[in-house]
Amino acid sequence: MDIMIDKNEPVPIGYEPYDDVALETPILVQYWQAVLRHKIAIGVIIAVCVALGIIVTLLMTPYFTSTARIEISREQEKVTNVEAVTGSDGAAQNLEFYQTQYSLLESRSLAERVVRARNLASKDEFFETFDVDPDNSGILSGNATAPTAAQRNERLKLATDLLQAHVSISPIRGSSLVDVSFESPDPNLSAEIANAWIEQFIASNLDRRFNSTADARKFLEEQLAELKQRLEESERSLSGYADNKEIITLSSEQTPDGKTVSQKTLASANLEALNAALAIAIADRIAAESEANGRAGNKNALTNIALNNLREERARVQSEYAKLMVQFEPEYPAAKALASQISALDKSIAIEEARSRTGTSARYQEALDREQQIRAQVDRLKNEFSGERRDSIQYNIFQREVDTNRQLYDGLLQRYKEIGVAGVGTNNISVVDRAQLAESPSSPKLSLNVALAILAGLGLAAAYVFVMEQIDQTVKDPADLKSKLGIAPLGSIPDFDKEDILASLSDKKSVAWEAYLSIRTSLAFLTDHGVPRSILLTSTQPNEGKSTSAFALAAVLASTGKRILLIDGDMRNPSLHQMLGIQNNAGLSNSLSGTDDLAELVHQKTAHGFDAMTAGPIPPNAAELLSSTRMRDLIAKLSDTYDTVIIDAPPVLGLADIPLLADAVEGVIYTIEAGGVKVRAIQSSIQRVRSSRAQIFGGIVTKVQAKHSGYGYGYAYQYSYGHKNTEPS
Repeated sequence: MDIMIDKNEPVPIGYEPYDDVALETPILVQYWQAVLRHKIAIGVIIAVCVALGIIVTLLMTPYFTSTARIEISREQEKVTNVEAVTGSDGAAQNLEFYQTQYSLLESRSLAERVVRARNLASKDEFFETFDVDPDNSGILSGNATAPTAAQRNERLKLATDLLQAHVSISPIRGSSLVDVSFESPDPNLSAEIANAWIEQFIASNLDRRFNSTADARKFLEEQLAELKQRLEESERSLSGYADNKEIITLSSEQTPDGKTVSQKTLASANLEALNAALAIAIADRIAAESEANGRAGNKNALTNIALNNLREERARVQSEYAKLMVQFEPEYPAAKALASQISALDKSIAIEEARSRTGTSARYQEALDREQQIRAQVDRLKNEFSGERRDSIQYNIFQREVDTNRQLYDGLLQRYKEIGVAGVGTNNISVVDRAQLAESPSSPKLSLNVALAILAGLGLAAAYVFVMEQIDQTVKDPADLKSKLGIAPLGSIPDFDKEDILASLSDKKSVAWEAYLSIRTSLAFLTDHGVPRSILLTSTQPNEGKSTSAFALAAVLASTGKRILLIDGDMRNPSLHQMLGIQNNAGLSNSLSGTDDLAELVHQKTAHGFDAMTAGPIPPNAAELLSSTRMRDLIAKLSDTYDTVIIDAPPVLGLADIPLLADAVEGVIYTIEAGGVKVRAIQSSIQRVRSSRAQIFGGIVTKVQAKHSGYGYGYAYQYSYGHKNTEPS
C-alpha cells in the first residue's frame, strides 16, 4: 500500500520512500498470491483428480471385511496345575509382550498355517476370487496335469502373500483385545479366513509353548534312561547281597524322606518267636518244679478225678460206719464189713496218691528238657541275628543307593510328565467374537476416495504452483522490487488499457488518477527539494507502460500548479504526439541537431496542463545525437524554466540511448510490467543504467492484477474510496 502524506506536513530532507514501509511481503501472503495467480489451474487440477477418484471408485472391485476379536491375557489361565519350564511373569509385565503378540499375528508362518489348514494353495476358486493366475498360464486354464513340487511351492507362496496383503491386525487401545480383519471380494471367504486366522494363532501359540519344552524333554529322556539303568543295577546289587547273606526281610516301611527301613527280618522273627516260647517253657518248668518239690500232691489230688471219687466213696462209707457204731459194736458184721471197705478204700487212695506224685516228677522233667532245647535254639538264633546285624550295615548301604536312585528317577519321571502338559496349562488366548458375514462392502468408500482425490489434487496443485512460480521469475507486485531488484518501490498501477488511463486522467477521482497521485507523493520524498527537477522514465522492453506513466505523472504534477515539461525521448518509436493528438513535425531531434529556438519545439499548455516536446523527426542514428553535450545543456536550460522535466526514454535492452540520456537527468524511474520481463533481464538492464553513474530513484510496477497481488486491498479501498458514495458521511 502506498504512503498517504499530508501536503502541509514538512518532509524530512534525504528521506527515501518505502525504505521503512515497503518491506518484503510475508511468506504466507506470497503463498496466497501464488494461489490466486494460478487459481484456475488449481481448480482444474482438483476437479480432474476428483473426477478420476470417482471413476476409479466406480471401477474398483467391492471388498467385504470380516473381523474376529480375541483377547490376549497377560495372566495365563491354568488348565492344569503344572508350572512350565520357563517363567512367564517377566515377559507378561512388559510392553514388549503385546508387541510380540501383534507381530506373531502378522507373521508369514501364521499365514502359511492358514493356507495349509484350509488347503487354499490347491483351490483355484481362491485365486480366482482375487483375479490371480497362480500358474501364469492364463487365468484358471483348467490344466488337469498334476502340479510339480515347484508349482506347489509357488502356489503356497502366492496364497500366503495374498493372505498377508489382505489381513489387518488392530489392537484396541487401552485393552488386551485385538481385532483380526480380512477383506476379499467374497464375504464368505472373508469370514472363513478371519476365523481360521485366530484358530491357527491359538494352535500355533500352544505348539510354540509345547515345542519350547522339546529340549528339556529330550534331556529328561536321556537322564531317565540313565537313572533307570542305575536303579536296576542298585536293586540287583541289593537283592544279590541279601541272597548271599541270607537276609530275608519280612516287612519294611517308607519314611517321609523316601528312605526304606526294614522292620522285621526272618532271623529277628524266629528269634522273637523262640524267645517267647522259651519264656513259656521256663514258666512251665518252674510250675512243675514247684509241684515236684513242694505240696504239689494235694494240688494234684484236688485235680485228680479218680482220687476225688475214692475220697468221696470213703467218706460215704465212713459215714455209714459211724452210724452203725452208734447202735452196734465194732464186731457187728455189718460194721466189720464197712470197716473192711474203708480199709480197702484207704489203700486205693494211697496207691492213687503215689501214682499222682510220680506224674508230677515226669512233667517237671519234661518241662526242664523242653526249656533246655528252646534255650539252645535261642542261643543259636542270637548268633545268627548278631551276624545279620553286622551284615545289615552293608545291606542298608545298598538299600540307600536303591532309594536315592528311585527318588531321582521318580522325580524326573514326574517332571517329564509335567512338561508334556505344560503347554496345555498356559493358554492365554481366548476368542471373544468370531467373524460374521459382512452385509455391505467395506471398500471402496466413495467419500474417502473423493477426500483422497481432493488431497491428491491439492498436492498436485501445490506442486504445479511451486514449479510455475520457480519458472515464472517475474516481478508481480511492488514488494518484489526491494527483494529481487534492490530498488525502492514508488508505487503500482492497476492493469488498465492505455486509452482507459488517458481517459480517466480527466477525472480526478478515478482509480488511475489516485494511483499516479500516490506516486507523485512518493516523488516528493526523493530529494531535499521535493520532486526531482528532471526525471527519466525507462523500462526493460517496450510496452511496459513507461510512456503512459510519464504522461500520467506529468498530468498529475501539472495539476498542482507547477510548470511541467514532458519530453518524448524515444526518437526511435515516438508516441507522445499520438497521445496528445498533435503533429510530430519538430521536437527533440531538432533541438539535438542544432535548433536553439525552444519556443518552436515546445507545445504550450496541453489539455492536461503540462507542456510537451515531441520526439521530432526520426533521425537515422539516435545514439549519435544523444552522445553530444546538447542533451545535457538542453535539460539544464529547461530546468531553469520548468519545475520538473520528465523524459519518456526508450527501453534499455538492445539500445545505447539510456546510458546517454540518464547522465543528463537528476534520476531515473524504472517502469516494470507485472508478470512481464524476467527478473534476470531486469537486473541486467538496471546494471546498465547504473553503469552510466545515473541514480535510480525507484520503480513503478504497472499492469498489476489487483486480485493477484498483495496490494489488491489497496486498489479496492484506497484508490476507489468515495467513488460510489459522494455524499459526506
